Amino acid sequence: MPLVVGAIGISCGAHAAQEHPSGGARVEFRHSSEIGHQIPGLSFRVFVDRGTEVPVGEGLDETEANAAFQTVRDTFSYLNQHRQNYPRFDEAVRKGLLDRVIIQPGVRNHEGKSFPFLTVRTMDPGRVRLLISASSMKEKGYLGRVDRFAPVLAREFQWVVSKAETGHKTGTISVQRDLRNAPIKVGKDIRSLLSEERVQILQQLFETYLWTIDDLRSLDGQSYYEAGSTVLVTPSQPDSTTKFYDIRVREALQKIVTEPVFLEHTPLAVTSLLNGAIWNVAFVNIEQRDWATRTRVLPEDKTVMVGHPARLIQPAAILINLHRIAAPDDPFYTDTKKLPMGALSADQLALVIAKEIQHNIVEKSQTGHVAQDALSAPE
Repeated sequence: MPLVVGAIGISCGAHAAQEHPSGGARVEFRHSSEIGHQIPGLSFRVFVDRGTEVPVGEGLDETEANAAFQTVRDTFSYLNQHRQNYPRFDEAVRKGLLDRVIIQPGVRNHEGKSFPFLTVRTMDPGRVRLLISASSMKEKGYLGRVDRFAPVLAREFQWVVSKAETGHKTGTISVQRDLRNAPIKVGKDIRSLLSEERVQILQQLFETYLWTIDDLRSLDGQSYYEAGSTVLVTPSQPDSTTKFYDIRVREALQKIVTEPVFLEHTPLAVTSLLNGAIWNVAFVNIEQRDWATRTRVLPEDKTVMVGHPARLIQPAAILINLHRIAAPDDPFYTDTKKLPMGALSADQLALVIAKEIQHNIVEKSQTGHVAQDALSAPE
């Protein structure tokens, strides 16, 4: 199955990994016709690519190859046993989004930039492959450390789900929401739920109702900020920045609905995310506007019926302007450390979104914003 997006350093054949007779895992480097190593309970297989043509210093010796493979295998087993704690991994497994995992000496995109992981699309729609850099694992001290590697690997499944479910799209996109099957809840029910139950509802809303990319895709082709840095980074693909911030928004929203501090200090943020009041939280790039965040509520003539039994909702969108810095009168000013919105970590972004909802979803006018934003929307 050919790849739409490749990575430098893959040798011609994938290499199967099999069990050593002693019971431990031993890596075998064989032809791509081999079937790889299957992890019990998971449909995808893990392959190891020693790399026949790789840069100096990135080759794997037998000991390192085995250590990388065993760590990856054991980490996937751990994630599978604790799927309730890793919703994006669970989603990818349930939907069969991952075609295979390939451990390589080093992982690079088509421009030669190194990555610890790379999720690449295949010709099979809705299926991706996950490339893992063994040299990065070694450098960061993950070999043999499932406890440290598990949360890192789990985070990559934000990209697995995102890339599997979207293609290379540009321009305005039509969002098809499954309004009837959106699992919205009323406020009193939300407050009584466990954090694990709230995040499960949020994941279902991502699939049916809650959109985390702006419909103009104004970030396509734009540069992005690493968390905590004001230096812009050129994306490797036209849609990389859009997906980068899609992941960060979803991480922030998960923090809002699961961490007790938000239910205590910004309860309206928690309930509004799960009761259907908000149907879009997204980064945008609108240079003509000076706001850092904006709550935009649809006018009354555009209300929607959501859930079963259906509730009439006048939904809102929380828009975060990529390059803007918070002003002193913003409720989240001290949380941002004078960084551009796009440079905020997921923790900081969760505070910004929660406070924007808590303070502005009701107070801001429900008319006028749509027309004003249309005037300054990107071409």
